[in-house]
Amino acid sequence: MTFDLPFLWAGLIAFAVLAYVILDGFDLGIGILFPAMQDPHDRDVAIDSIAPVWDGNETWLVLGGGGLFAVFPLAYAIALPALYMPITLMVVALIFRGVAFEFRHRTNRGRRFWDGAFAGGSLVAALCQGIALGALVQGIRIENRAYAGGWWDWLTPFSVLTGLALVTGYTLLGATWLVYKTQGDLQARCFRWSLPLGAALLAFIVIVSAVTPLLNPTYAQRWFAWPAVLYAAPVPLLVAATAFGFWRAVRNRRELLPFLLALALFVLSYVGLGISLYPHIVPPSVTIWYAAAPEASLKFLLAGAAVLLPIILIYTGYAYWVFRGKVTPGSGYHH
Repeated sequence: MTFDLPFLWAGLIAFAVLAYVILDGFDLGIGILFPAMQDPHDRDVAIDSIAPVWDGNETWLVLGGGGLFAVFPLAYAIALPALYMPITLMVVALIFRGVAFEFRHRTNRGRRFWDGAFAGGSLVAALCQGIALGALVQGIRIENRAYAGGWWDWLTPFSVLTGLALVTGYTLLGATWLVYKTQGDLQARCFRWSLPLGAALLAFIVIVSAVTPLLNPTYAQRWFAWPAVLYAAPVPLLVAATAFGFWRAVRNRRELLPFLLALALFVLSYVGLGISLYPHIVPPSVTIWYAAAPEASLKFLLAGAAVLLPIILIYTGYAYWVFRGKVTPGSGYHH
């Protein structure tokens, strides 16, 4: 029995990227919400809710990026020059955010500065991830297996739209995570923020979904041609059902369900993206088979992934299990 190794690897990398988006999404969202939390005590509680897990969440970014470099070197060589600017800004923002996370507890005088760095780093990182995604979806100009576009090709109305959509989505994940992890006044405010944020995210999903098929006739075929429409049609229906469930869960003051349903909206949007792009890894012309490394390399790397992935999944699950339940004031690891 022969495995289609490039296909298998594309699935693994897609999983790593999705794991990053849904796990790091909520802690970036908490950073974006920082300016809305004026009370320093609320900020401490919000930080303490992600303190045990935020470093681990970023493992998936390394795995996705490193995996892309090793497994689909051609895709990496084309996409990186095309997206240098947003990716570099994202990395700098994540560094700022990480430093601010540790430093804000060590100072009283400089705390406002580090809180600002944490909020700004979170916002810029989220925006740049969305812009890079939008730039990839709209297609990258390639000649002779190399990037042939200009320095500013990544900055278009569509990529800015996807950037704002991702910022909104991450902010919603942050708010619903705090609904689950906090209590009292902060939780009540996060409940209030959840519905307008959910409505805004839904509007963005609709607009991006409407614009995407116009970018490339292939995308339109994936969504509207027969029999492809049979695969594609359940996605918008599930999004609508999830959005309705989310609205009811927030109205009924459920604590964990809004967060899970917000994650479900992300997963469904990601599936929709996969329907549009597959089998291209760099649209509009580079497929996963064309971009893949030699088979011997893929087999060698798969042996490593078979050991690493379960370990990462186990320790991630264990960390969330150990730190389950509400964050109480004064219980953070810095106190």
